[in-house]
Amino acid sequence: MTEASIGMLYGLGTLVVMFSGIPIAFALGIIAVIFMLAFMPGAATDTITQNVFEEMANITLLSIPLFILKGAAIGKSRAGADLYSAIHAWMHKVPGGLGIANVFACALFAAMAGSSPATCSAIGGAGIPEMRARGYSPGFAAGIIAAGGTLGILLPPSITMILFAVAAEQSLGRLFLAGIFPGLMLVFLFAGYAAWRYKQEYNAALDVWKGGGTKSAYLDEMHLTLADKTRMLPRVLPFVILLIGVMVALYGGYATPSETAGLGGILALVLIAVIYGVWRPQQLKPILNGTLKESTMLMFIIGMSLLYSYVMSYLHISQSAAEWIVAMHLSKWVLLSAILVFVIVLGFFLPPVSIILMTAPIVLPPLKAAGFDMIWFGIVMTVVMEMGLIHPPVGLNIFVIKNVAPDIPLKDIIWGVMPFVGLMFVAVILLCLFPGIATWLPDVIMGPAS
Repeated sequence: MTEASIGMLYGLGTLVVMFSGIPIAFALGIIAVIFMLAFMPGAATDTITQNVFEEMANITLLSIPLFILKGAAIGKSRAGADLYSAIHAWMHKVPGGLGIANVFACALFAAMAGSSPATCSAIGGAGIPEMRARGYSPGFAAGIIAAGGTLGILLPPSITMILFAVAAEQSLGRLFLAGIFPGLMLVFLFAGYAAWRYKQEYNAALDVWKGGGTKSAYLDEMHLTLADKTRMLPRVLPFVILLIGVMVALYGGYATPSETAGLGGILALVLIAVIYGVWRPQQLKPILNGTLKESTMLMFIIGMSLLYSYVMSYLHISQSAAEWIVAMHLSKWVLLSAILVFVIVLGFFLPPVSIILMTAPIVLPPLKAAGFDMIWFGIVMTVVMEMGLIHPPVGLNIFVIKNVAPDIPLKDIIWGVMPFVGLMFVAVILLCLFPGIATWLPDVIMGPAS
């Protein structure tokens, strides 16, 4: 069989197995092993465990379970709710301040936890009921949290970025730095939309009340004294200091990413022990169990994805696909657009982890040949994958929100997130027009890329 025929069979087989309902890790592993048996030397199957182990022995991947531990320690304590309450208290007088507070709380929590589902769950559990109690429409409230949760894969420390750095053989420190300004840009785009949408709903509620209708909770005033606001700070500041300390350790060159992750995990456990009294074995059990389950699941996907990519490379599927794309002589921006549309479609069905490890061998060589900066592309691809997290039909964050607020119809959640998908598209356009949004900070701090 020709390489093209094997490649088409490989892709078709992957789709069939995935849509059968088999978990992603097993689906990728099954396809890889079948093609090893069919098209590779018999001795190749003897090296499966060795290949998986060698690929996963990358020291950068060690930081993943440690960052997950840090996120679990914060996410399974009251830190998320306290963080949200403090920001809400200080911003409640700003028009749309409650919605904006939820966006900022999601951003800060995402930067501490590095996980989109954890952010949605921790902030949504407190934020959605509060917004609905204050008159926000269910879809609007759900959309803010679902979109805010996506910042977990863009703002450092991001597990998705760790995997991209490994797959693209790029500096993790540069990639983390490159995500800061695009992440802040999305925060302000989301906050701006929240303020605008609040104004629309507020005016509509005011018109109904003036017309003799029911008075909406939108029109109720909230009063907090300076003492009330100040009381909320002591529990939040240590976690903000933890976030700053981890970033200083990483970017100041005091620790490697893995050491930084370990430091963050240990300090997070210390903080929840001191602030919330979470130190007994029975209290720590959910944190450690959650860390172990999520880490095992993620590392299993990574291992099978790397085996899948190895087979693609051995059979020259990825190389042939990359050569075919280059041979089409597309302009660089048409090439980029085609690849991003491909990533968006994959995002309808697959999590970011699988998308990166499955597509990297195919899409990165043509993009490098076209002259694109891989750090910049990593950020653009991450924003595009964020769309997949809140875009139907699968959108992981949509179902996390449905679990947090089961009484909100799925239709309302989907319509609530669609404006945020549009804002992410705007962010991608801005990154294409002004690549310095992503590349300026790493160039200034770490010097121009060689």
